[in-house]
Amino acid sequence: MKALTRFFLLPLASLLMASLLWTCSEDFLEVAPRGALDETVLSSEAGVEGALLGAYASLGGRGNYFSGASNWANGSIQGGEANKGTNDGDFTDINELVQYKLEATSRIPNDRWVGIYDGITRANSVLKLLSISTDVQLTAADRVRIEGEARFLRGHYYFQLKISYNQAPFLVEGLSLEEQQMVASSVEIWDEIEADFRFGYDNLPETLGQAGRANKWAAGAYLGKTLLYQEKWGDARTVIRNVVTNGQTTNGQPYGLLNNYADAFNAEFDNSKESVFAVQAAANSGTTNVANPDFVLNFPHNNGPGNCCGFFQPSFDLANSYRTSGGLPLLDNSYNSTANRLVNDQGLGGNDPFTADVGPVDPRLDHSVGRRSIPYLGFGPHPGAPYVRDQPYGGPYSPKKFVYYASQEGSLSDGTSWTKGYASMNYNVLRFSDVLLMLAEAEIESDNLDAGLALINEVRERAIGTSSWIMNDDGTPAANYEISTYTSFASKGAALQALYFERKLELSGEGHRFFDLRRWGIAKAELDRIIANEQQFLPIAYTGATFTSPQDLFYPIPQGQIDLQGPEILPQNPGY
Repeated sequence: MKALTRFFLLPLASLLMASLLWTCSEDFLEVAPRGALDETVLSSEAGVEGALLGAYASLGGRGNYFSGASNWANGSIQGGEANKGTNDGDFTDINELVQYKLEATSRIPNDRWVGIYDGITRANSVLKLLSISTDVQLTAADRVRIEGEARFLRGHYYFQLKISYNQAPFLVEGLSLEEQQMVASSVEIWDEIEADFRFGYDNLPETLGQAGRANKWAAGAYLGKTLLYQEKWGDARTVIRNVVTNGQTTNGQPYGLLNNYADAFNAEFDNSKESVFAVQAAANSGTTNVANPDFVLNFPHNNGPGNCCGFFQPSFDLANSYRTSGGLPLLDNSYNSTANRLVNDQGLGGNDPFTADVGPVDPRLDHSVGRRSIPYLGFGPHPGAPYVRDQPYGGPYSPKKFVYYASQEGSLSDGTSWTKGYASMNYNVLRFSDVLLMLAEAEIESDNLDAGLALINEVRERAIGTSSWIMNDDGTPAANYEISTYTSFASKGAALQALYFERKLELSGEGHRFFDLRRWGIAKAELDRIIANEQQFLPIAYTGATFTSPQDLFYPIPQGQIDLQGPEILPQNPGY
């Protein structure tokens, strides 16, 4: 009580003087952080390498469901390959995405913006620490490598911002906070993104000997993708062809396709020859923070693997897309017709009689879509409704990619938390079949139709072999698998149509679809068609769903960010 007594006995004049001094300065608001490491400490070899690992850590979203590299919501749900799943009242923020009703104050665009800029801040911190470091343990080769990795990561994060918002302030390390806040937003940040990947491509080692790090070839593949998005077909073709021809994993193995399509999503084959760059994950390490939190919601509901939560159910449109005729897909979109669409168990209980579809399908269907009566990752035949939380809302299908196998429960999945869905499979940001199809696109756009044909067929040939088929316990195929290669393309338009569809079949559920549709200029037509189809079967989930162009081509800039910067510096996207 003594100190308090002394305060109240201060002379009035002293109090008035103190109040005047406080009103003349805001220095008291600037409080130095306690327990923070000095930059000179962090600029040591260990500090710089540790900061670099921190920049990698943001790739998985760090518990933020909308900023992780997998883009399961931003790319796949928004692209019509998946429904939200679960039920209407669960995680309602995603309902806005399904129905294309996002607003500037919605959670999804804000979480994504904040999460991605967290990664950018971390990458820039690495570059700053590297620039001031005097640690002799950091050799010249180390410095070039670290800069290459940090710029690769920064390029990735800005690429994600660009494809989501179109405009974003490019923050330059070294500016003060006030200066950073005055950096104007720009839709022309491709040059900066391209420069970051180009530096990595030109300077990173071809191999690094440590899984998960970006090497020269990962930077080259991402550079090629960046060029492809800008329609620089010739430049993209040159870079991507070099990656395809000469690229190798960080351990020195030439890139290639795994024999079994499903192994690309199996944790036992992480960092394989098909993995060009992947977000790393591990289970049972003592913390679920290093598992793959991006997919923790995306497991069958109850009874099956994960024991939660029923999100990310494949759409009717996606499942039907795998129907074939003469081994080829129905490129005219007739797969949704009554005559061609898949037989499914919508409206049937788990004990109700069900006769499975017997028509011809691409075998990649049953590695991408969990459907009734087809073996499900060692957990027995998919039981239908018992794996689905609310069929009338989410449909009959379950996710299958990025779900662990029954034999892996407790070893490659972590059961110590609220769900067993903390699993150890990586997510491939860049998968070799994706790179092959990017090269095919660049070749076709450069009028090399035969080269594009060969690359598309290379991807399809993997699925032709029985090693990529789902088999019943008696060794018979689980479905009527029928797939073949293309013999020729009658025109450039026909070749592109086949390429667009092949990316859908090969890369479904991997977060690419919406961004592909938009860059091809067909988002409005495709999504209108898909919405109309899904509304027939899931009227609640798609109530009022309308895709408005150009508004829905990009996310709104979060209103909180505009309030901080001002609309002159950070203007809102059209339509919001």
